[in-house]
Amino acid sequence: MGCLKSMKLLINNTTIVTVNDQDQILEHADLAVSGKTIVGVGKAPLDFIPDRVIDGKGKLVMPGLINAHTHLSMTLMRNYADDLPFSDWLFKKIKPLEDHLLAEDVRLGAKLGIAEMIRGGTTCFHDMYFFMDEVASEVESSGIRACLTSALFDVSGNGEALLAQGCRLHKDWNGRSEGRITVQLGPHSPYLCSPEYLREILIEGRRLNCGIHIHVSETADELSESRRLHGCTPVQHLSNLELFSLPTLAAHAVHLEEEDFKLLSENGVSVSHNPGSNLKLANGFAPVEKMLKHSINVALGTDGAASNNNLNLFEEIHLAGLMHKAVNNSATALPAKTVIRMATINGAKALKLDEEVGSLETGKKADLIMLDIRQPHLVPCHDPLALLVYSAQASDVTTVMVDGNILMEERQLQTLEMGPILEQAAHQSLELIERSQSRCPF
Repeated sequence: MGCLKSMKLLINNTTIVTVNDQDQILEHADLAVSGKTIVGVGKAPLDFIPDRVIDGKGKLVMPGLINAHTHLSMTLMRNYADDLPFSDWLFKKIKPLEDHLLAEDVRLGAKLGIAEMIRGGTTCFHDMYFFMDEVASEVESSGIRACLTSALFDVSGNGEALLAQGCRLHKDWNGRSEGRITVQLGPHSPYLCSPEYLREILIEGRRLNCGIHIHVSETADELSESRRLHGCTPVQHLSNLELFSLPTLAAHAVHLEEEDFKLLSENGVSVSHNPGSNLKLANGFAPVEKMLKHSINVALGTDGAASNNNLNLFEEIHLAGLMHKAVNNSATALPAKTVIRMATINGAKALKLDEEVGSLETGKKADLIMLDIRQPHLVPCHDPLALLVYSAQASDVTTVMVDGNILMEERQLQTLEMGPILEQAAHQSLELIERSQSRCPF
């Protein structure tokens, strides 16, 4: 299958949620795309002659969603290790599987995850895992946008080899696919990376001039262990090591102390909030309201499908819009406008892609999605932002475009074949489980 190649395309008579600096919502508006680029929002240029016109009546057009933290190929572990405490989930169920991962597992898991994300309106994702060449290859062929990191840690004794792989991934893939693929370094966490190893990663990050993707303060145990080992919180530990001198995205940031907010803000660290995963693993409620008050850029992520159990960013939007109202005992906490920005432009800022994507503005890349709002659960539409946060579902997405290429139209994937993906991924998952339970070396 192949995506519809870039052309001059006009979406007419539609509702546009721009997510620009003014958060403009345009009714009965047109959006014009030429090649990869948006050339008109509200109205097309006077001399614009489209190759194709898409009727936007009854539809809503918005920027594609950005999944700021996931482990894509954990789709093969979906529904495998549930209703367990975090440490048992990770060390007794998930890690034994990961110890037996093969490149083919990661490739098929990535393909399955990409299909799921495109169908749910995600146009860009930030991934950390293993065998990342396989993920990059699937990103390239599917047409989606991604920022990729190899998981780095030295507790198992092979930290140097992993770091070399991470640097090679950057050399081979950063900027590939006409810029759709970018690469950063991914130290897993302060608890799986020694201070010496984090310093090595910092040196390489400065050499490569790239960002950092790292788990930070996800659990209460992590916080107490950091205090025992380093005499400070994980955030303070990373700051002391000067890791934040590189552009950093901190995944989770659930357990923060007062000094942590200041350090994250002053160092321009972005945070990926993953409400579904944090709820399911009972890791707590990230203090998002307080982060925003400290001018910390907060994006949204799903985490991996082993702990979520899906890659549905509309579900994360819905959870974020509801749970912080209860946690803060305030119905005005995280209003719809804020949550939509978290899922779009804030994600782009976290990935350092906000000059290119994250909002619908003239000159930006044509990464956008269309939703059919002529649905019983979406009528009437008094407020498009409220509709997106409190009513919309991933299944309402009809069309997905990245770089001006249509990846899904009328719910039909254009670059991936669903049937073989589902069959192959299910088979590969069983093979992985059998491999991990076998006493024989593989």
